[in-house]
Amino acid sequence: MSTQSAKWIKAARVLRRSGFGARGEDIDAALENADETSYVSDLLDVDFAKDAGVLATPMPELKIPDHPEDPDAAERTRYIEKTERLRRELTHWWIQRMVAAENPVNEKLTFLWHNHFATSMRKIRVARSMANQNQKLRKLCLGDFRDLARAMLTDAAMVEWLDGHQNIAKSPNENLSREFLELFALGHGSGYSEKDVREGARALTGWTIREGVKAELRKKNYDDSTKTILGTTGKLGLDEFCDIVLSDPRSAKFIASRMWQQLASDKTPSDATLHRLVEAYGPNRDLRGLTSAILIDPDFAQSSATVVTGPVDWMIGVLRAVKVPMDDTRVKNAARALKMLGQLPFYPPDVGGWPSGQAWLSSAAVNLRLREAGMAVGHGDISLVDDTPVDDRLDAAGYLIGVGAWTDRSAKALKPFLKDPTALVTAAVNTPEYLTS
Repeated sequence: MSTQSAKWIKAARVLRRSGFGARGEDIDAALENADETSYVSDLLDVDFAKDAGVLATPMPELKIPDHPEDPDAAERTRYIEKTERLRRELTHWWIQRMVAAENPVNEKLTFLWHNHFATSMRKIRVARSMANQNQKLRKLCLGDFRDLARAMLTDAAMVEWLDGHQNIAKSPNENLSREFLELFALGHGSGYSEKDVREGARALTGWTIREGVKAELRKKNYDDSTKTILGTTGKLGLDEFCDIVLSDPRSAKFIASRMWQQLASDKTPSDATLHRLVEAYGPNRDLRGLTSAILIDPDFAQSSATVVTGPVDWMIGVLRAVKVPMDDTRVKNAARALKMLGQLPFYPPDVGGWPSGQAWLSSAAVNLRLREAGMAVGHGDISLVDDTPVDDRLDAAGYLIGVGAWTDRSAKALKPFLKDPTALVTAAVNTPEYLTS
């Protein structure tokens, strides 16, 4: 049962996948462009730093707490409480920023790359360190992947997360080298050997962390001997390791495929699609070109409803759709709900990031989503549906949340709620049409 044109539905998917949900008014605005390529360019070309919502939600200062020397129990407790408060403050800030951003593309891409270079405050105690990593992801997510990859290899939170500060010439630690090859840049089973992992670890020796937030090379702990990585031999350090891995043709395919699965489909791209994406990524490792290529690819539209909406996408999308005023209480409630749903920003479960697909559709989450949706809708603006005649409210609800077509099954399930706009919108954001994109 279509309520909007095929063109509208396609634009809605572009906005939903590149942001958090999509309001009907935003989809209409996108369609004022002459073609799809134009509105995708508009999404990616804006100066995100001048976004009114971004300006209204500056990152908190997150001053690093002084660690007491020889603390007694009371001092230790105060230090732990202050550290935890700062970590909550950072998490709450990002949730608020995601809701507030007028063009949420930069925040969505930051979140996707946070999932790719998964680092967690389960281990990183210093909130400022995680905030610094977050800003790097935000700044570099549409640039040269080499810049982003190197920034992560030398990022204090990442170095601590993967024990890079314990990687010294006398006793190499392989964690960062292994995960860079397997999860971040090349992919599992992509032809590298255990020797490449070991040699990569030697290339990454010597990095330490100062003041909890600064990663720097300590030369006395660096192994400056000859190494061989992926067939290249020489006095190889961090920069050479990064360049050798990224110059392997399998790296471009891996990054293109990973981004496709984050933005377009839970399934890997076809060979033809992957070829187009790698061409867009190009020798300059162009993440903007790759992101654009995914959103305008012919197979993108054909992949509709193949991505299960994760908790962050779902929750932020609902809050944005009904324009909930995000005071401190509602931000805290959103954080609590995301934690219960299993996807709290800054807390991925491990270095592999959050799961995807059917994992988010557990029966345990149903009642929680209904409750959270009801609270959001109750505090938000659904006047568009309220002011619409009863017989047209199903279309209005779809327009409000960016759904341009209902299945007969969903339409039948929503029909009993037409006289109650709050119940209707609450149910609508829990339909398969909204839980997938």
